[in-house]
Amino acid sequence: MKKSILFIINPVSGGKKKDGVPALIEKYLDKGVFDHEVIYSTAENSIRSIAKKAVAVYDIIVAVGGDGTVNETASALAGTDKTLAIIPYGSGNGLARFLNIPLDTVKAIKNINTGRTEIIDAGKINNQWFFNMAGLGFDAHISEVFSHDKQRGFKAYFTSSIQEFSNYKAQDYHIEIDGCAYDREAFMLSFANSSQFGNNAHVSPSASLHDGLIDVCVVKPFPGYRLFEMGLRMLTKQVESSAFVEIIRGKHVKIKRKSPGPIHLDGEPSIIGDEIEINMFPHTLKVIVGDHYKP
Repeated sequence: MKKSILFIINPVSGGKKKDGVPALIEKYLDKGVFDHEVIYSTAENSIRSIAKKAVAVYDIIVAVGGDGTVNETASALAGTDKTLAIIPYGSGNGLARFLNIPLDTVKAIKNINTGRTEIIDAGKINNQWFFNMAGLGFDAHISEVFSHDKQRGFKAYFTSSIQEFSNYKAQDYHIEIDGCAYDREAFMLSFANSSQFGNNAHVSPSASLHDGLIDVCVVKPFPGYRLFEMGLRMLTKQVESSAFVEIIRGKHVKIKRKSPGPIHLDGEPSIIGDEIEINMFPHTLKVIVGDHYKP
C-alpha cells in the first residue's frame, strides 16, 4: 500500500518564495510509494492546526519552512506513530542541518523518497515542545527582536544580533539539574537537544538526539572584543573549550530568574514567567533523516 503524505508549506518562512515547490513535489516525489497532498498555512489556518488534523489522516507530514514551522508541525506529531519530514526553507534550519537533510529543495524531496527514519528525543519547557534548541537570555532576546523585523533571513538575524549585543546585560539564574544546584550569571542559557542553533553554529558540539539528556549550555558574560572569537568557536565546534562556556547535562532542569521574560523554542519567541521547568522525553518523534546522519 502507498503511504499518504501531506506537505504543509509556510509561505512566509525564511523570506523565501515557495511558489514552485508543489511542481517540484509533483516531479520528484516517488508516486509509486506516496499519495500526496499540499496545503499552504495561513493566519486563519495555522501550521499547528493543520498538523493536528493531519495526524488522523496521513502517515507522513512534511514541514516546508524553517525551524518554527518544524516546531509547530512536530508538536502535533510528538508521541504519535506518524512521521515528520522536513524541506528546509528557514533562516537557520538548525534541526535539518543536524539531521543532514539537504537544503536544496529537489534533494530534500528525493531524500523523503528514501524513507530513512530515526526516532529522536524531544523536550518541553513549561509544557511547550522543542526539538532542536531552546534558550533564555541573549538568544531569546534576539528571537523576540527578530520576530518584529520585516526583513527575514540570516543577514537580518546577524544584523540584529550585532546591534543588540552591546546593550544586553547578563542575568542571574538559579539552576537545578537532576537535583544539583548551580547559581550562575549568564549572557545566555541554551538548552541543546541537537548541537546547533542553525547556520552551522554549534553551541554544544557533543549533543545527541538519542541520549535522553538535555545539554544546558551556560554562556558566561564575555567582553565585546571576544565576540568574533566566540562566533568562530561555534562555527568550528570548539566552543566547549572556551572559559566562557559551561555545559551540564541532565534529564530534568528547573530555573529561577528575577523576572518574567522571553524564551525561545526552536527559534520562536515566547514570554513566560520567572520559573522555568524543562523535561526530556526520549524517543518521542519519528523523523526522516538525511543520508549521512549518524545517531
